[in-house]
Amino acid sequence: MSEQNNSAELDFYPESEECPEEDSLGFGDDLELNQFDGLPFSSRYYKLLKERKTLPVWKVRCEFEDALVNKQLVVVSGTAKTGRSTQIPQWCAEFCLSAQYQHGMVVCTQTDRQQAVDLALRVADEMDVNIGHEVGYTIPLETCCSSDTVLRYCTDDMLLREMMSDPFLEHYGVIIIDQAHERTVSTDILLGLLKDILLQRPELRVVVLTIPPTAGKLLRHYGGVPLISLEGLPPAEVVHSNSGNKDYFYSALRLVLEIHRTKEDGDVVVFLASAEEVRCAHSILLKECTRLGAELGQMIPVVLCPRQGGPLPSPTEQEGCKRSRRVFLSTQQGEDIWWPTDSVNFVIDTGVQKKMVYNPRIRANSDVLRPISQCQADLRKQLSGAAGKCFCLYPEDSQLPAENSPQILEANITPTVLFLKRMEIPGLGQCDFIDRPDPEGLMQALEELDYLAALDDDGNLSEIGIIMSEIPLDPQMAKALLASCEFDCVSEMLTIAAMLSVPSCFLDPPAGMTHEAVQCHRKFQHPEGDHFTLINIYNAFMQCQREQHLSPEKWCQDYFLDHSALKTAEAVRSELTDTLNRIELPISEPSFGTKTNTHNIKRALLAGFFMQIARDVDGSGNYFILTHKHVAQVHPLSSYGAQSHKLGLPEWVVFHEYNLSENNCMRTVSEISPQVFIQMAPLYFFYNLPPSESKDILQDMLDPDGSRKCKEKQKATTINSSSSDANSGCTVVPHTYDRCLIQ
Repeated sequence: MSEQNNSAELDFYPESEECPEEDSLGFGDDLELNQFDGLPFSSRYYKLLKERKTLPVWKVRCEFEDALVNKQLVVVSGTAKTGRSTQIPQWCAEFCLSAQYQHGMVVCTQTDRQQAVDLALRVADEMDVNIGHEVGYTIPLETCCSSDTVLRYCTDDMLLREMMSDPFLEHYGVIIIDQAHERTVSTDILLGLLKDILLQRPELRVVVLTIPPTAGKLLRHYGGVPLISLEGLPPAEVVHSNSGNKDYFYSALRLVLEIHRTKEDGDVVVFLASAEEVRCAHSILLKECTRLGAELGQMIPVVLCPRQGGPLPSPTEQEGCKRSRRVFLSTQQGEDIWWPTDSVNFVIDTGVQKKMVYNPRIRANSDVLRPISQCQADLRKQLSGAAGKCFCLYPEDSQLPAENSPQILEANITPTVLFLKRMEIPGLGQCDFIDRPDPEGLMQALEELDYLAALDDDGNLSEIGIIMSEIPLDPQMAKALLASCEFDCVSEMLTIAAMLSVPSCFLDPPAGMTHEAVQCHRKFQHPEGDHFTLINIYNAFMQCQREQHLSPEKWCQDYFLDHSALKTAEAVRSELTDTLNRIELPISEPSFGTKTNTHNIKRALLAGFFMQIARDVDGSGNYFILTHKHVAQVHPLSSYGAQSHKLGLPEWVVFHEYNLSENNCMRTVSEISPQVFIQMAPLYFFYNLPPSESKDILQDMLDPDGSRKCKEKQKATTINSSSSDANSGCTVVPHTYDRCLIQ
């Protein structure tokens, strides 16, 4: 390829108006040099190139390149297995190369971290370059890039965080938003902000990759942009269930075993409703595998959940195995996973999904079982190809929603609002959402940020809010970590934040081992609560890693703890420490175990989580949540759940999470004193709490003389209702208490 002028408006191939023939791609010259690293192409490059040219996306290459030259934004619509996620980023890299990278490099977002890694590895192989050099990836807690990287895959949330230091994304000449139809919060924010960025940067190119139903909404949102449609693969033979099957879970597993007994070749993909169902199915199939006859061959169940998956295992896991069948167990977002194999011949679709829906009124999540969307169903039908079969465990005439529901309408958007407030500081305050967040959720988010002192009197970010936005945590935990700097317990709060940012470290014990697991977990339990128990576990794990004669993996297995979760917590804690050092916040020496340290940890926790306070109203574990009057119980896995028969339950607690769908249970609970709560909670939050006995108790502590006088006046009013000024001396502040200064 000849060098271009310094204008991105020029075509890739100025010597000809048509796309390059095979000879110009290297088939006619063994010494053809790779334009990205200057080295001769390997024989594998030509082999992969031949495969790439059979992908449906190659039919629109010229159309795409013309659109990229002439338009700022291009929408590409196509289903899975069309090659859009691997080929289009490479063509965009050539586009940036043709402009000598004067406008920046290429970044391609993914919604799943493992998929970002898998795609980067595959594309580096196709481009005949080394991973981490010309092609790289960035996912949470891991970066594989260098100064030579011209094409980078990353998760959508990582690109958002990058905008805090580079709000107009000036490092990039082409930004590719893949899987736009997933409608994650981060993807929707990117799509909204990029509309404004394109006005500020005429040289920037944005490519949105999606599927047909979402493409129409994107075209209406952006207006006047080219749409390139990819020819979809023929769907598999589809077999529908004749009746609405409520027992979809066991029906799917029975169908897996029936397929395996037919001895037909091919792997199986099973779409279940949730990660919990995936883990349960994996456990059941592992047991069934031991009962299958050797003549059927080996069946290998593989967990493949978004944000939890790993590389796909090879079809033959055991030497000498004549036949091996993989059974991929996935969830509602797995249909768009990049499958690096054509071995899938069977798809089992349960047709349902569990979604976490946030209720802003009570600040709680709940798991809701819903049907999948029609576009998800169509994607699943194409995974096995025309030669395969798709078993849909729902009637053919089922009325499925047309598109995926946007997560921004169902999630807690307080972190989103904090981010957008931060974007107003560098001058990028407009976010033209495809679907605007619910006004009630937006008001709740603003109110919560106000309570956390993240906003000033004008509604802009305060100095505290700016610092909170720098910390990659939810606003409440970020505020607690900031408060720990004042209370000299930063080391302990870093550990708590890290442990609460990863999946639970407690493993579900095998059948018959529940008692042993409970006994092991009790060794770490702290009398002050679950937050302190997490510190015990983390410290014990770090001590185990320092002991050379101990294997951390074996130690975790012995104590029924998740090694990967603890290793991730270690990485998160390191990242948070680096963040605090970067913004020059003090990090105190650890002093865990002292009375003063315990008191300070609780004060720091309450600085962020004062909105999550509950009181045991009857001494039997029925906790009244002050903010919305719901009654909840402590989760059975809590330290208090295990020790309640010995120590009794505390009256006042702070909790990290409340889930309506888990029998109204509070997770990660620690004891607090109401006096410290009054000290740490903003007064205007306290006075806006709904009336309750618990609030009256706190009011007595806050102003005992005033409360006594108020009660006497109220009693006098009851006796002598004709007294017009009977309540003139009452000191109870009305619920419309004005905003006061954070102390």
